[in-house]
Amino acid sequence: MNDKVRIDKWLWAARFFKTRGLAREAVKGGKVQLNGTRVKPGRTLAEGDQLTIRRGEDEYLVRVRDLGDRRLSASLAQEKYEEDPDSVSRREAAAEQRKLDYRARAERQRRPDKRQRRQIHRFTKPS
Repeated sequence: MNDKVRIDKWLWAARFFKTRGLAREAVKGGKVQLNGTRVKPGRTLAEGDQLTIRRGEDEYLVRVRDLGDRRLSASLAQEKYEEDPDSVSRREAAAEQRKLDYRARAERQRRPDKRQRRQIHRFTKPS
């Protein structure tokens, strides 16, 4: 186990980002906050630190449990952190809302086709 690990390397090892470069860009872009403050990618983590990670439309609020910098399987990577239960429920609710919005957009009618346009013209413009 390491005593020091960079935040971008830990985010990559904990499988929040696919590559270390993406993790670095997220930290530089302010998408990751350490204990409520914006940090640089080279900042070292300590056990018990709280991270706020925004990835797309999802926001994770996690507490660092393990400082390992090796990328392991997804199930083992989840042991590196502990996610706040409120964070989990907010993400699940947001995902459900996105699903409902998608269904509502899919059910909405499209533009009328040629036959429907002719019917509309016949109905609105008496000859």
